[in-house]
Amino acid sequence: MSTSHSTTPSDALEQLLTGNARFVRGERSYPHQDTDRRASLASGQSPFAVVFGCSDSRLAAEMLFDQGLGDLFVVRTAGHVAGAEVTGSIEYGAQVLGAPLVVVLGHDSCGAVTAAKGVCDGGAAPGGHVRDVVERVTPSVLAAKSAGLDTVDDIVDEHIKHTVDFLVERSGALAEAVENGTCAVVGLSYRLAEGSVRMVAARGRVPAPAA
Repeated sequence: MSTSHSTTPSDALEQLLTGNARFVRGERSYPHQDTDRRASLASGQSPFAVVFGCSDSRLAAEMLFDQGLGDLFVVRTAGHVAGAEVTGSIEYGAQVLGAPLVVVLGHDSCGAVTAAKGVCDGGAAPGGHVRDVVERVTPSVLAAKSAGLDTVDDIVDEHIKHTVDFLVERSGALAEAVENGTCAVVGLSYRLAEGSVRMVAARGRVPAPAA
C-alpha cells in the first residue's frame, strides 16, 4: 500500500454499519461536512473505505452510511458491473489512497439484474451499450438459476457475491492486500424501502456474513 491507514478493515466496516444504523433511525450526524473539513482536504485525501455501488439514484453512499467529505472513495456503474477502468479505480482507492475496506454495494429491485433476468427468461435484449451492462450481469443470473434461485432479489445477492469474487480474483493488488490483512472486500445489499444494509459476502479479515 502506498498510503498507510490506521483503521483496520473490521473497524472500517463497523463505521459504515454504525452510520447506516443512524440513517435507518433518521438520526444522521452529518459528519465531516463543514468548511474546516473541506479546507483540510484540499491537500490530499485518506478515505477509510472504497464503495463500488450501483449507479441507481437512490443509492447515494455518503447519505446511507452517514459519512462526509473525504470519508468514502466512491465508484459507481449501472448494476455495479466491473471492467478494467472500474477495477483500476478501486485499486487506486485501496492501493494508492490506502483504504482498508472495499464495499460492493447492490440493492433490491435492481434494474440491471431485472433486465438480465428477463433476457435469460427469453425476453429481448436491450439495444445500445445498455446491452453491455446486461451481458455482464448475465453470468450472475445463470449462477443463481443453477442454484435454484429465481427471484430478482436472490439474484442481486448472487451478483454481489460474484462481483466481490471477481474483484479479488482479477486484481492482484486487492488479492495481496486481502491476503496480508491490510484490506477486506465485502458485499452489502441495500433495501430501498427500509434504508438498511446487510452483508452477503466477505473476503478478508472481517466478520463473516450471517447465515
